[in-house]
Amino acid sequence: MTRSQETRQHYTPHATLAAIGIKIRSLKLFDTIKEHVFIKQKSIRHTPTEKLHDAFIAILAGAHGLCEINTRLRSDESLQRAFGRSSCAEQSVVQQTLNACTPRNVVEMQQAVELIFRRRSRAFRHNYRRRWQLLDIDMTGMPCSKRAELSAKGYFSTQGIRYGRQLGRVLATHYQEIVTDRRYPGNVQLSKSLRQLVALTERTLDLNEYRRSRTILRIDAGGGSLDEVNWMLSRGYQLHGKDISAKRAEAWAYTVKCWYDDPQHPGRQVGWAEPETTPDYVRPVKRLVVRWHKRNGQTSYGMLISTLAPRDVLGLLGQPAGDVGSPERLCRAYAQLYDQRGGAMEIEIKEDKQGFGMVKRQKRKAEAQEMLVLLNQLAHNVLMWARGWLTESAPKLARFGILRLVRDLMSVSGKIEINERKGSIKRITLNRAAPLVSGFFNALRALLLPQHVSVILDKI
Repeated sequence: MTRSQETRQHYTPHATLAAIGIKIRSLKLFDTIKEHVFIKQKSIRHTPTEKLHDAFIAILAGAHGLCEINTRLRSDESLQRAFGRSSCAEQSVVQQTLNACTPRNVVEMQQAVELIFRRRSRAFRHNYRRRWQLLDIDMTGMPCSKRAELSAKGYFSTQGIRYGRQLGRVLATHYQEIVTDRRYPGNVQLSKSLRQLVALTERTLDLNEYRRSRTILRIDAGGGSLDEVNWMLSRGYQLHGKDISAKRAEAWAYTVKCWYDDPQHPGRQVGWAEPETTPDYVRPVKRLVVRWHKRNGQTSYGMLISTLAPRDVLGLLGQPAGDVGSPERLCRAYAQLYDQRGGAMEIEIKEDKQGFGMVKRQKRKAEAQEMLVLLNQLAHNVLMWARGWLTESAPKLARFGILRLVRDLMSVSGKIEINERKGSIKRITLNRAAPLVSGFFNALRALLLPQHVSVILDKI
C-alpha cells in the first residue's frame, strides 16, 4: 500500500525475523564472511557470498530445504531488505554456489565463523574464576544417500544400521552456544573424533592451562575409553562422563558396598566403587556404578567417571553444600549431573533438527555439506544471541529453544515500511493478534531503538 512517493509498506510473514535482521546487519556479522571466504565462481547478478547470505537467511526463516529459498525469502522483499539484501538469488543458483566450494573455501568459512563466535559469543567471554565452563560433546547421525561423499554404513540411534554421515558437536551448555560443529563419515564414532573436537574447542575458546582446569567435559560412553579419558585428564580438563565398557562397570559393581535407590528413576540404583585408588588413570577419579533392570529381567550396569569434588557437583546442581555429608544424596547428585546432559546436548541437537531441518539439507558433495553445517551453526548461535538481547526485557523468552524461536517468535507477521529512495526501514508493524507478541513487543522496540526503527502493534 502506497503511503507517499518515497515510502511503501510491504507485508511479511516474518516481521520479527526482519527486526532481528536489522540488528544483525548493524553488527556486520556477514561482513566477516565476505572478508574471509572467496569462492571462485562467475558472478552475474549475485556474488557467491551473497548467495551464502541468502541460504543463511532462509535457514533462520525455517527453511528445511534450500528449495524453500524461493518461497520463504525470494518472495519476501522486506525480509531481504532487513538483512541488507536488495534482491534474492534463485535457489538453484545458491545450490550451484555450494557445489562450487572447495576444501579451501571450507577452511575459510570455518575461520570466519570462529571469528564471529569470538566477537559475539558469551561463552568466549566466560569468567572462569567465578564459574565452571561446562562443555557437552556428542555425535549425532545425519542419514543420507550412500552415493554422497563421506557417506558410510554406520549406526544411527533411531534408524539402526544405514548409510549416512555423523555430526560431531561441542556445546557451551551454560549459554546453549555451539562452539564446534564438524562432519564425519557415517562409521566414525566419538572415540575417533573426540580429540579433534576438543582441540578445535581449545582454539576457538582460547583455552590455556588454567582455563582447561576450570572446564568440565561431559561425554557419553562413546568417548569413555581408557585412552581417551587419560588424554583428556593429561590435558588438565575436569571430566564427568560414562565409561565405555559395560563389562568393566559390572566388574566394579561387585566392589560396591552400599546401593542407593534413585527416586527420580524408579528401579535404578547407584553406589560408589571401591577402592578409591585408580591406578589406570593419570589423575585421581571417582567411579559411580549405576545398575538398573531391563524389561527381560536382566540387570544392566554403567559406570560414571568424574574428577569433580562433591562441593563442585552440588554447586552445579544448585543443591545445599550440607549434602556433602550424605553419601546417598551425593551419589544421586553425581548421577543427576550426568543425566542433565540429556536436557542439554541431546535437546539442542533435536531442536536444530526440528527447527532448522538440519538433517533434511543434505548435499552430495562433502564441501557443500560442510558449508551448510557451518551456516547452521552460525544460525543457531545468532538465535541464541538474539534471545539474549530480548530476554533483558522479556525474561520469559529464556526458556525458548530453537524450535519455538523459529516457529513462534520469528514467524510473527506484520508490515514493514521502507524508504524506497534510501532503501532503509523506518517502521515495523507487528500483528497484534499474534499470541506471543505482547510478551516481547517492548523488548523488540528497545532493541531497534539505536537503529532508529520504530516498532508498533496494529491490526494486520
